[in-house]
Amino acid sequence: MINIDDIEIIDDDEPLEDPRKRGPHIGKIQIIQETENWAAINKPPYVPSLPERGKFTAVSVQEWAKSQWPDAILCHRIDRETSGVLLIAKNPEAYRHFSMQFEHRKVTKIYHAVVNGQLHFQDLWIDLPIIAEQVGKIKIDRKNGKPAQTRFKSLQVFRHFTLMECEPKTGRLHQIRVHLQSQNACIAADTLYGSDIPMLSWVKRKLHGTDSPLIPRFALHARNLSLQDLDGTALSFEAPYAKDMEVMIKLLNRYDV
Repeated sequence: MINIDDIEIIDDDEPLEDPRKRGPHIGKIQIIQETENWAAINKPPYVPSLPERGKFTAVSVQEWAKSQWPDAILCHRIDRETSGVLLIAKNPEAYRHFSMQFEHRKVTKIYHAVVNGQLHFQDLWIDLPIIAEQVGKIKIDRKNGKPAQTRFKSLQVFRHFTLMECEPKTGRLHQIRVHLQSQNACIAADTLYGSDIPMLSWVKRKLHGTDSPLIPRFALHARNLSLQDLDGTALSFEAPYAKDMEVMIKLLNRYDV
């Protein structure tokens, strides 16, 4: 089995150390639930779904899955920095079954994001087409973009941030991030789409020691995935927050209310 180091356990009163100083800590891929046909996993941040071209930062989910089950195929992908639930088919039949549900938008995907500012979204529906502006970056393009729809709902509003539920109806690259940016609601630490790295000093008035990031990567987590099994049974998988996002939310509850 390919070994991926555990994420570092830290004091709940302190955020993760800035990975720009020593590189990010990469957690183990955890299996949430599995059968003979599929496995639902919790992907750590900084682990790519597929092998990266021209560089290596971590063993990809695809490579890890192949080391566990030779016929494994990823049913979908999430960004390298995004943590959370991914579904892996263990055989071609399961892959065909699940891929058809993704293709026909019969899968419910719920993400949680920590967003800059106080936002009170109640089932806000964003229907804005998006297009690749350049390699690795997406923008809104009402004329030439591909259809993209996302529903947003505020779960918890802090003094400087909001915990947001995001439900993409389509599966475009960077869709949630771009749609939030269009509402002046950038995801915390998403420097590609207009955010700064949030610092502990933003929420904690009295610091002891050096200031450090509340979270070192954009705060987006694939929380829940719901679809149907091969026999028609309803499936729903929930992924616990990655350690860095868990710590950030604890800090916000302690210092930003």
